Amino acid sequence: MHKNLVYLVQTDTTVGFSSLNDEKLSLIKQRNTSQKILQTVDSFDTLKQMTRVPLRFRKKIRNSKKTTFIYPNKNSFRVIPKDDNFYPFISKFNNLYSTSANLTSESFDIDFASKNSDVIVYTKEDFSEKSASNIFILSKNKMNKIR
Repeated sequence: MHKNLVYLVQTDTTVGFSSLNDEKLSLIKQRNTSQKILQTVDSFDTLKQMTRVPLRFRKKIRNSKKTTFIYPNKNSFRVIPKDDNFYPFISKFNNLYSTSANLTSESFDIDFASKNSDVIVYTKEDFSEKSASNIFILSKNKMNKIR
């Protein structure tokens, strides 16, 4: 499990690229490297090490499934539940940058995804595009839905 490897994997929401290197993911997707990329984490303990969760929203975040939150520090995280098929993979890393396996604003193409990944992680189920996660942006006192 090398820092610069890009994994093609079926995530909890869709087919995605996962890596410890967010700049490499941005280059693959041909997007601005200053644009932040979602991080998937294996637990709330890992999340607490990476950001401060506003007290007002802790219960909502803990009870949310397939939901991404952008925290006041401008970083975005999604906690993967232990019963999800993606969990055994993410638990090996604790956290990974994750993005859909396609060019920005394009749909999934297996040829593009395979060509731009270093490791393809196969599971019992085939790769499939599923619905994207809900996204909420948090401030200290407010929560707004983006998607």
